[in-house]
Amino acid sequence: MTEALHHRMYLLAYDETAKGPYDRSRTGLLVRAAVLAELALRGRLVESGDGGGVTVSGTGSTGDPVLDDVLREARGQGWKQLVRRRRRRTLAAVEDRLAALGLVSLQSSRPGRGGRRVTVSDPAALRAVHDRVSAVLHGDAPVHEIPAADTALSALAAAGKVRSVLSRREARVLRERVDACTSRLGALAPGLEKAVRGLNTTMIAARGGMGGG
Repeated sequence: MTEALHHRMYLLAYDETAKGPYDRSRTGLLVRAAVLAELALRGRLVESGDGGGVTVSGTGSTGDPVLDDVLREARGQGWKQLVRRRRRRTLAAVEDRLAALGLVSLQSSRPGRGGRRVTVSDPAALRAVHDRVSAVLHGDAPVHEIPAADTALSALAAAGKVRSVLSRREARVLRERVDACTSRLGALAPGLEKAVRGLNTTMIAARGGMGGG
């Protein structure tokens, strides 16, 4: 199973019946946020001291074209702006990357119009990523002892209201656990934590034609 946050976020949001993300607009934002969290965890994106601006740290390729693409556009932006920017392009790029890695296969669903049908090559990969997040959210291990990537992924899934991960009832019952996972993002960058906490509002705005796609 791939370990990259944006790859695992895509798999969490994948709907086998729909042959693609459960909600493409929401998933685009979630994947963008996962890319930013991945870059922050790698130390390649750092929050500057001027109120949440983002600074690129280090040089050279990350080895992942999706991450490299976001790094090129990140300098001088804020976390919230970066979540919104080019989210549809990033989502398609993640699908292309997963296909290149042999984790999914892509087929046009609307020839000439850009639609895609996505098939996950190994259903066990889907189960594994769901089981891992479920263990974080439903387990009793102290959140600070869980790998930061796993708590970040759990926070994103909860913020995006991915119902295959967390039902409405579970979201209420596990509110404190989700909050603790989200708070860990603040150790990386307070602005990133704030952007993730505001994802639901951002998603609602996206429904109304918010720019930056």
